[in-house]
Amino acid sequence: MKQDPVVEHTDLDDLPNRRPAGMCRGQGHIVVYGNPAFVAAFGAAAVGMPAREGILDLPPRAFAMLDAVLLRGKPLAGWIRMGGSEWRLTVAPRVDPAGEVYGISFHLRERSDTPATGARA
Repeated sequence: MKQDPVVEHTDLDDLPNRRPAGMCRGQGHIVVYGNPAFVAAFGAAAVGMPAREGILDLPPRAFAMLDAVLLRGKPLAGWIRMGGSEWRLTVAPRVDPAGEVYGISFHLRERSDTPATGARA
């Protein structure tokens, strides 16, 4: 990873700056969007590239999850190791109006990061 985008916070407004998230299209998982934390973690050049070429820090299990969600059209979540830390990877299908799965969305949350509950202090 280029830098560690995670800082312990509970501020929901800061989520895009500390939790990498992106959207991919097609079987090659071409990255079509990365939030600020994604760009900080993997670089701006990863947007527009196949995920397997641009997001080198993801382990094989993460790519297996991306593939499974694209194939089955059902969301998945699980813990992966990346950059010496444990991260929760959540993957959801992107579906067109005809009901066809055309891509996936994903986000990562480091284990030490407080889950977002919607509650504000």
